Parts: sequence; C-alpha cells; structure tokens
Amino acid sequence: MRVIQKTVKKPADLAPQSAALAAINPDLLIVFGSVEHFTAPDFAATLRTTLPGTALIGCSTAGEITPDGVDDGTCSLTAIKFDAATLTQANTPLSGMDDSFAAGERLGRQLAAPGLKAVMVFGPGVQINGSALVDGITSIIGSSIPITGGLAGDGGAFKQTFTLGPDGVCDNAIVAVGLGGEALRFGHGSFGGWKPFGPARKVTRCANNVLFELDGEPALDVYKRYLGDHAKGLPASGLLFPFAMLGEDHSAIGLIRTILGVDEATGSLTLAGEIDPNGYLKLMHSSTDKLVNGAEAAAEAAAQMLNNPGESVAILVSCVGRKLVMGNRVDEEVEAVGDVFGSKATLTGFYSYGEISPFTPGASCKLHNQTMTITYLSEA
Repeated sequence: MRVIQKTVKKPADLAPQSAALAAINPDLLIVFGSVEHFTAPDFAATLRTTLPGTALIGCSTAGEITPDGVDDGTCSLTAIKFDAATLTQANTPLSGMDDSFAAGERLGRQLAAPGLKAVMVFGPGVQINGSALVDGITSIIGSSIPITGGLAGDGGAFKQTFTLGPDGVCDNAIVAVGLGGEALRFGHGSFGGWKPFGPARKVTRCANNVLFELDGEPALDVYKRYLGDHAKGLPASGLLFPFAMLGEDHSAIGLIRTILGVDEATGSLTLAGEIDPNGYLKLMHSSTDKLVNGAEAAAEAAAQMLNNPGESVAILVSCVGRKLVMGNRVDEEVEAVGDVFGSKATLTGFYSYGEISPFTPGASCKLHNQTMTITYLSEA
C-alpha cells in the first residue's frame, strides 16, 4: 500500500493539488471537504480529469481531520494505491427518509460478491434514517462483514449535505466501496465518552427515528425543559445533549442518539437513527477530557485488530457534537489517535452527523452518534 495526502485550502487550488496525487496511480481517493469545496464548479470533473480511473468516495463535513488536526473550510484528499486489495464501487439515490432501508438493500446488492471483507459507506446527513440504511445493507451482505463510515455534514447547518461517488457530487446519494482480497487488513473502533444524567424517560410514542412522546408528554417539551436557555439554539444545541438508548430493563445498550431536527407543530424530535419503541431514553453530557479518552480508546481498539501494520490509513469519523463540546481543544482527540497509530498511519476524516461501525469486533454494525469511529486500512 502507498498513500499520499494533500489538503486544499481554496477551491481554485484543487487541480494542482489533486494532480500531484497521480504519482502513485491511486486506486481510491477519499475526499472530505466543506460545502464550499463540494459545491465549487467542476469539483468532481476536476478530480476525474486529474485522476482518471481512480475510484472517488467522500462527503461534505462539519470539520475536516488531517494529521495536523482539525480545520474548517478545507478539503482533504487521501490517495491510496493498493498492492492487491480489490475495490467495488456502489451508489444509489435516496428519495427520502422512508427510503433508507431500501437504499441499503440496493447498495448491498451492488456490493455483494465473493471475497468481500469490508464496506465503507457515506450518506447524506439530513433526511436519512442511518440505522435503517445500515440494516438494509446488512440484510443483503450479512452481519459478519463489517460496515464503517458516516453521515455527511454541512458545517452544523443541518440543511443540505453532499456525497461524492461514481456519479459525481450529489445531495441525495449514498456512496460506498466494498473492499476485498487476502492481503487486506481492516480494523475498526468506536467509543464515546459521554455520561448519562437525570431520570430514564419511557418512550411512549415513536415512529422509526421520530420521537413523539416521553412519559406521555410531547418529547420536545420534555427536552426543552432540560435544555433551559440552550433550547433557543435547537436543533444545533441538541448536539450538546444527546440521548442514551436504554433497554426495557433500563440497562445501557451502547447506542447514543443525536437530534437532527425538531417539529414545533407535532412536538417531536427527529433522531439520527431508530428508536426502541419499548425502551427508555436518558440525556447525556460530557467534557473534553472524557471525549479525548474516548477517541484514544477507539484508536486502541482499531490498532489491536491490525497488530502493528506497515503503511496504513486511519479514517476518523467523529460527531460534530464532540467538536462543539471541545471547542478550541478539538485537536486533542486527533492528537490522541495519532499517538496510538504512530507515524506509519496517515490520518484523514471528518466531523459528521452520524457514525457507522460495529461497536466491537464481531458485533453487528450500528449507527452511532456522538462517538469517535475509526476505520483502519492496511495490507499484509
């Protein structure tokens, strides 16, 4: 495996920076950038011209991650030349939130092939049910193949996000790449660092990922009482106070749900993934130190799966809510991950509206919120 990475500061610099990556004749280009870059004229066409034959995948962000830390308003280009690993591209339009499971099925059919070892997927960050998407893919390729990735961002606006795939830049497409081959080494890790507070509230009415009632009250009313002055900034301020999902016996199940939208008319909250209609929800909060420790734990889990590889790529997908909590200390979670992987790993990634990964090796894939999720790629 060979890896070259470039960071584009201004859209006008895309052509010369991407052309420099052609030196390794890359098989895959992973692109994470601000909405400004993704909506620049000829963005995808420039990449196709300078890197013909290279598979393109990526999405818009709420912050870009490189070995130097966290930036806003840039575009990260990470080119990978594999020695022997195989690639299968897939993409499908998403007609709306209710199409999420079926869209996952469509992707799964494109990806399903002998030798498939892992899938990396990026979807829109709005008007999507991320957990239904994951379930749809899994229903076709099976639960034993790990799926990692995340949902695109738009700088915290929650209005329009973009993905990059075979059809170029789209605001309603889900893109994926299937990875295979005996030489491929694929690790993953996911960890949060959030702490529950307050009482557990019973889910008394929901539909998929829309929460209508908690303890018989409109969910939005309950949530606003907890947020106090922070409620004025909804839905963005909801990133500071996600929900922990609990089982019927109030036990934690390891999933966190972020609020993507509010509906004043119905008093409902739209969460990033499915809600257990028989479960409970509990509010969460965190601190910078706890989140940095969580990022380090995710890196250690991914590193253990690969057992000291050679040149490698670590793809970090961290929730935008973590970025808001950490503020000007946000670089610390990237530094903690870099310390675990060492100099042989090239870091890339973005701040997202949802993270996709198995929670532990061998576990089924889930949509997570408010985690640091890491995909670790190398070859034997």
